[in-house]
Amino acid sequence: THTPSKSLPNLKYSKKRNADPEVTLLNFLRKNWTLLIKYACGRGGCGACTVMVSKHDPVSAKIRHFSITACLVPICSLYGAAVTTVEGIGSINTRLHPVQERIARSHGTQCGFCTPGMVMSMYTLLRNHLQPSEEQLMEALGGNLCRCTGYRPILASGRTFCVESTGCQKKRTGKCCLDLGGNDSSSLSRESDICTDLFVEEEFQPLDPTQELIFPPELLRMAKNPEKQTLTFCGERVTWISPGTLKDLLELKAKHPEAPLILGNTSLGPAMKSQGRVHPILLSPARISELSMVFKTSDGLTIGAGCSLAQVKDILAEQVSELPEEKTQTYRALLKHLKSLAGQQIRNMASLGGHVISRHCYSDLNPILVVGNATLNLISEGTRQIPLNDHFLAGLASADLKPEEILESVYIPHSQKWEFVSAFRQAQCQQNALADVSAGMRVILEEATDTIKELSLSYGGVGESTIGAHKSCQQLIGRPWNEPMLEEACRLLLEEVSLPGWAPGGRVEFKRTLVVSFFFKFYLEVLQELKKLVKVSDSHHYPEISDRFLSALEDFPVTGPRGVQRYQSVDSHQSLQDPVGRPIMHLSGLKHATGEAIFCDDIPMVDRELFMVLVTSTKAHAKIISIDLSEALELPGVVDVITAEDIPGTNGAEDDKLLAVDEVLCVGQIICAVVAETDVQAKRAIEKIKITYKDLEPIIFTINDAIKHNSFLCPEKKLEQGNIEEAFEKVDQIVEGEVHVGGQEHFYMETQRVIVIPKAEDKELDIYVSTQDPAHVQKTVSSTLNIPINRITCHVKRVGGGFGGKVGRPAVFGAIAAVGAIKTGRPIRLVLDREDDMLITGGRHPLFGKYKVGFMNNGRIKALDIECFINGGCTLDDSEQVTEFLILKLENAYKIRNLRFRGRACMTNLPSNTAFRGFGFPQGTLITESCITAVAAKCGLLPEEIREKNMYKTIDKTIYKQAFSPETLIRCWNECLDKSSFHSRRIQVEEFNKKNYWKKKGIAIIPMKFSVGFAATSYHQAAALVHIYTDGSVLVTHGGNELGQGIHTKMLQVASRELKLPMSYMHICETSTATVPNTIATAASIGSDVNGKAVQNACQILLKRLEPIIKKNPGGTWEDWIEAAFEQRISLSATGYFRGYKADMDWEKGEGDPFPYYVYGAACSEVEIDCLTGAHKKIRTDIIMDACCSLNPAIDIGQVEGSFIQGMGLYTTEELKYSPEGVLYSRGPDEYKIPTITDVPEEFNVSLLPSSQTPLTIYSSKGLGESGMFLGSSVFFAITDAVAAACKERDIVEDFIVKSPATPEQVRMACADRFTEMVRNYCLLS
Repeated sequence: THTPSKSLPNLKYSKKRNADPEVTLLNFLRKNWTLLIKYACGRGGCGACTVMVSKHDPVSAKIRHFSITACLVPICSLYGAAVTTVEGIGSINTRLHPVQERIARSHGTQCGFCTPGMVMSMYTLLRNHLQPSEEQLMEALGGNLCRCTGYRPILASGRTFCVESTGCQKKRTGKCCLDLGGNDSSSLSRESDICTDLFVEEEFQPLDPTQELIFPPELLRMAKNPEKQTLTFCGERVTWISPGTLKDLLELKAKHPEAPLILGNTSLGPAMKSQGRVHPILLSPARISELSMVFKTSDGLTIGAGCSLAQVKDILAEQVSELPEEKTQTYRALLKHLKSLAGQQIRNMASLGGHVISRHCYSDLNPILVVGNATLNLISEGTRQIPLNDHFLAGLASADLKPEEILESVYIPHSQKWEFVSAFRQAQCQQNALADVSAGMRVILEEATDTIKELSLSYGGVGESTIGAHKSCQQLIGRPWNEPMLEEACRLLLEEVSLPGWAPGGRVEFKRTLVVSFFFKFYLEVLQELKKLVKVSDSHHYPEISDRFLSALEDFPVTGPRGVQRYQSVDSHQSLQDPVGRPIMHLSGLKHATGEAIFCDDIPMVDRELFMVLVTSTKAHAKIISIDLSEALELPGVVDVITAEDIPGTNGAEDDKLLAVDEVLCVGQIICAVVAETDVQAKRAIEKIKITYKDLEPIIFTINDAIKHNSFLCPEKKLEQGNIEEAFEKVDQIVEGEVHVGGQEHFYMETQRVIVIPKAEDKELDIYVSTQDPAHVQKTVSSTLNIPINRITCHVKRVGGGFGGKVGRPAVFGAIAAVGAIKTGRPIRLVLDREDDMLITGGRHPLFGKYKVGFMNNGRIKALDIECFINGGCTLDDSEQVTEFLILKLENAYKIRNLRFRGRACMTNLPSNTAFRGFGFPQGTLITESCITAVAAKCGLLPEEIREKNMYKTIDKTIYKQAFSPETLIRCWNECLDKSSFHSRRIQVEEFNKKNYWKKKGIAIIPMKFSVGFAATSYHQAAALVHIYTDGSVLVTHGGNELGQGIHTKMLQVASRELKLPMSYMHICETSTATVPNTIATAASIGSDVNGKAVQNACQILLKRLEPIIKKNPGGTWEDWIEAAFEQRISLSATGYFRGYKADMDWEKGEGDPFPYYVYGAACSEVEIDCLTGAHKKIRTDIIMDACCSLNPAIDIGQVEGSFIQGMGLYTTEELKYSPEGVLYSRGPDEYKIPTITDVPEEFNVSLLPSSQTPLTIYSSKGLGESGMFLGSSVFFAITDAVAAACKERDIVEDFIVKSPATPEQVRMACADRFTEMVRNYCLLS
C-alpha cells in the first residue's frame, strides 16, 4: 500500500489473507479497510462506488487508468493493479484535489451520496486527458446516476477542466451567449441587481498534473517481470484460478470444462447476485497477454477477446481515422453502439469476448458482428475458426465452442465499395440503457447499380437470442433498392421476425414496429450513400429521398446541458458578514466530495454487531400455512430469526403489521428477519426458510380491478363549487377523456438502513437511521418494544436522499431491527439491497383519472368534472392524505366557476404506496393540464391560449374558499413567455414540422400554483436548541433533517444573521431526538421555513440576554461578551420555538385555509421526437420560479433543477413493471431508468423571480423542495405537442386518452404511419 492513495497491494499475498473470490472490491474496501466507498445498487448500474484502477499495459508499455464500479469487481481480479479511491486523491484535512473542490464549490452536491463516484469518474478522465473535450466529459459521467441535483451543476464543475469551447464568449465580454433575455419590459432584464454566477471560477485552484499519485514502483516491477505461475484463491464456495500463461489456461479449461472464464464480471456478477448462481471454479484469463493482442491486416481487424469494450472503441476509432470510409462501414456501426452501450465504467470492465460469449438477447454488438461476417478464433490443443452467426448465438451445439475451447479473438473484416452497414437501437432512454430492439444491417449492391447482391439483417431484443432474417434476405437478392423492395421487405420481416407474445420484456407490437422502422431507416441511409458514390448524371437511377424525409437519417446528438441561472443579488447595504441571500456552498459539500461525509452505514461496526436481512412474501394474497426455520437456524453464523411472536409490544397497526401474521397482502410484505454474524450468512439463511402458503381471492393489482371489486382504503374525498350540471347544459362543447399516470420509485441513492445499539441499562437504545422523521421512528420503536419514548434516542447525521420515501418506512425497519436487538442483546445493522428496497417500500401512487370538461368555442372553460383513483397498495399508509392533497390542488392555476373533484384510494395487492415529492400534485394536475390540451384541440386553438384565457387574473378564492392573489403567478407566466422567447419559437417549431415528416418538434408552457405545507397547524411547529460555548463557538440543533436540501446550511445562515457572527463560528452536529424532541417530518417543503423560525427565535432570546453586556462594552469582541456573560451567570443556551402556520380544512363543508402560502412558477420546454423510433431529445427548458427572497440561491436553484429532472423522469422514462403474479420486475437501475446526464435539456435556464415578498415566512423566503416536480410535465406536454403535429399530418383523430410516462413505446405507437399499420394488419391476419 502506498499513502495517501488507497492502492491495493499486489494480490499474490491475498492467499495468505484468504481472499474470497466471492468478495467484491467494494466489500473488501468497506469491511477490511473501513473506507467510505458507497454501496447503492450492487449491479454496477449507478456509479456510486466508482474507483480508479491503474494497470501497466504490456502492449503499449504505458500505465492505463480506467474507472470501474467496485461493486462488481472481484477482489481476486486485481492482481498487479493499483486502486485509487476518493479518499486517496484529497482530504479536507490535508489537501483537496481540484476535482473535489470544484464539484463542491459549483454546488454539484446535494445529498452527496453519489458525489464520490462522480469525483472518481472525473478524476480518471483527467488522468487520461488533462484538458478533455465536453464529449469526453459527458462520456465519463454517463455511467453515474444522481437523484438530487439534475446534473447541471456537476457538469458545470467538470466543464471548468475542459478545453475552451467555441460557443461562449463570457470570459472576454462578461456576457454569456445564453443570456439573451427578452424585451425591455421584462423585469428580469430590467433589474440591474440580477446575478448569473453561482460560483467564481477564477477562485478555483489550478490542476497540477505533477502532483498526481504515481503508479506504485513495486507493481511496475511486477508488471515488467510478470510471474508465470498460476495463482489460486480458495473461498468457502468458489475457487479462483488465474493462470500466467495461455498453455496453463488451456490445460485448466480442459480439466474444468464447465468453469466459466471471468474478466469484467459485468455479466456473471449480476447473474450470480440476482439468480443465486454459484460456479465452484472460476478461471481468470486477465494475465494472458495473447488475449489482448490486436492484429491489423489488409482485409480486416483481429481484436483479442480479452480487450475491454472501451479498448475496442479506441481501436475501432483509430481504424476509422486511418482507413478509407468504404472499408470502415462495420467499424463505424460498432462505434455508434459502443458510445451508448452501458456506462463508461462497464465498458472499461466488460470484455469483447465476454460480450460475445454471454449471447444476451438484447446485445447491441452481436447483431452488427453477425452481419459484418465476424469470425471467432478459438483455441484449445489446436485452433479453429467458427462464424459469429445466429446458430452460434442461439447456442446450437454444432456451431458452439467445445467445452475445452476458449475464444482467443474476434476477426472483423473490412467492408468494401458498394457495401453498406448500419446499426440501430432503441432503449428507454438515450444512454446507459438496455435496448428494447437493436439491429445490424448490411447490404452489398452489384457494382454501380441498385441491385441487391447480398443482404444481411440481424436483430436483438426480439427473441431469446439474436435473430437473423435469412429467408427474407434471400428472397430480396436481385431486387432493386427501391420502394417496392421496401414494401416487400417489411412484409417478409414481419413474417420471419415474428415475436411471440412472451417475447423478452413484452412490448410486442412496439418491437415489431421497430423491426420495420429500422429497416426503413436503413433503406434511406443506403439511398443517401448511393448518391455520394455515383456521378450526378447517373443519379436518376436511384429513388429520390424527399427533403422532408432527410431528418430521419439523423440520430439525436449527445450534448451537455448549458444554461443561465438568474437570481436577485443581496441589497448593496447588506453586511458582507451576513450570508442570507448569498449562494453559500452546502455545509457538507467538501466532505461529500472527499468521501468523508458519514452516512448511516458508514458508521464503523460496533462490538458484537449482528447483521439483519428481511424475509418477504413471494405471494400477492395468501394465507401463511407454516414457516419452517429449522434449516436456517442450523447454518453457521445464524443467531436467530425474528418473527411476529418476538414482538413484546404492538405489531404495527391492525391493518398494517410490521411482521405478517397468518396472512400476506402483497409480494414483498415482511414476514420475518434473520440475524447473523455477517450479511453473507444472513442472506444465505433466508434461502433456507421454507414458507408454505394457500392462495386467497381476490388478487387485485390494478386500479380497474379495484374499482370492479369495490376495493378502497378510505371514503371518497370530494370538493365542489358552482352548479356543474347546469353549466354543462349551457356550454358549446363537451369533451371527455382519461388520464393514466404510472407510479414512480423514489430511487434515493442511499437505500433504507438503520443501526440499533442496545445500551447496558434501563432498556435504552441508540438508533442511527436514514430518515426524514426520527420522532416517528422513536415512537414506533417505543410502541413495538413497549418501553417509554424517553429510553430511545434516534440520531440522523445526514440522509442520502429521501423524497418522501423516508418519512414512514424507516420506522418499520427501525422497529424490526430494535426487536432483534432486544431479543439478542446485541447491536443490529439492517441495510436493504437496492432490489429489496424497491420491492418492499412502495413509491408514488399510480393514478387513473376521468374528466368531463365543458367549454365555449372561444376556449373559455365553464365546467370541469374530474374523478380520480390512486393505487394505494395493500395498506392505508399516506393514501388518504395523498387523495386529499390531490383533490385540493387539482385546479392548479385556473379559475373555473363550476367544478367537481372526486378522489378515492384503491386497495390492491401491491406494496403500500407512500409519500413522494409533490404528494399527489404531479399526478393530479396532469389531468387538469390534459383537459387544457383537449379543449385547445377541439377549439382549434393553441394550448397556451387556453391556459392564459382560464388562468386566475385577480384576487380570488380557490375551490376550498382560501383567498389568494395571483399577481405573482401572472408575473411568472409572463416572464416565462418572455425569457423563453416562446411565441417566436412556437413559429419556428411549426416551420420545422412543415419541413420534416419523420421528426417533429413540440413546445409547451405550463403554469403552476403549488401549495406548500401540511394541511394541519400542529404539523407546522418546530423547535431549535442553540448553545454558545465559552470560547464563543455556537452549536445549533433543530428539528429538521439534512436530506441534501441544504437545511443545515440555511439554518446556520439564519443563525449567522441573527447573532451577527460569521458562519465559521457555528456548527451543526446532527439531528437527535434527545436534543430537540417531538419533531415533525422534514417534508412538505417547509423544513427550512419552520425550523428557520425556531432557530431565529432561539438566537433572538440569546441576543436579548447579551444586550446589557454588549451595551456596557460596545467595543468588545464576541469572545469578550461571552466570557462576561458566563461570569455574570447568564444562560448561554436557549430553546427556540415556532408554533407554526395556521392551517385547517373542513371536509364536511369543503372549505378551509389548508396551506400557509403558495409557490408560483412556470416552465417552457421544447423537444424533438423521432416518429420512427419514439425517441426524443430535450432541446431547451426555461423555468421561472417564485422564491421570494431566497435564503440561498444556489441551494434553491439546485432544488428547482433537481425536482424538475425528477419530474421529467416521472413523465418520460420511469416505468414500473410487474409480473402477472404481482412481482416487481424493475428492481434496479438496469430495468428502472431514472434520468441520466444525457437526459438533461440541451439548454437549461432557471430564474428566481425577483422583487417578490411574503411577510409570513423567515426573511420572506419560500420552500422550493417539491414545486419544481410538476414543471417536468412541460417536457411531457412538449412531447404531446410534437405527437399531435405528427397525428395532424397523418389525419389521425385524437382519442383523448393520455398515458404517462411518454416512453418511446407510447410515442412511437401514437405516431401511427404505414409501418404501424403494417404491424397491426399483420397481427390481425396472424
